[in-house]
Amino acid sequence: MVSFDTKNVEMPRLDLERVGRWLGEVAAAHDRRIGNINYLFCDDEEILRANREYLRHDYYTDIITFDYSRRDKIGGDIFLSLDTVRSNAEEIGEPYERELLRVIAHGVLHLCGIDDKGPGEREVMEAHENSALQLWPDTEIKKD
Repeated sequence: MVSFDTKNVEMPRLDLERVGRWLGEVAAAHDRRIGNINYLFCDDEEILRANREYLRHDYYTDIITFDYSRRDKIGGDIFLSLDTVRSNAEEIGEPYERELLRVIAHGVLHLCGIDDKGPGEREVMEAHENSALQLWPDTEIKKD
């Protein structure tokens, strides 16, 4: 089950049931199934607080993923800063909705075991994000 909550921000204008089904497809593409995944959409200050408190990192980020997966059943808590997603979308010239979906998928991809911190891993993660976006049923956000 995928759940969505907010702190200090309004809920994004997405069909959250549809997003949950899509994330199930993303997980299945990696031979995983969805357990309990909790997204918390928040602002920059909340993600900075979480980054400091839980990871001892003193910087803003777009997403923090806490992985509670067991075998092929993925689960976790995911903090996602809508402020950073919006500024990143503007910086790279992407529509906000597409960047938001990319970051939402990014969290599930972490739960599937894909990392992005080591040498060459960022490019691997980006390829998986692009594949996930291709699974989104709305062709308007797809980009070749």
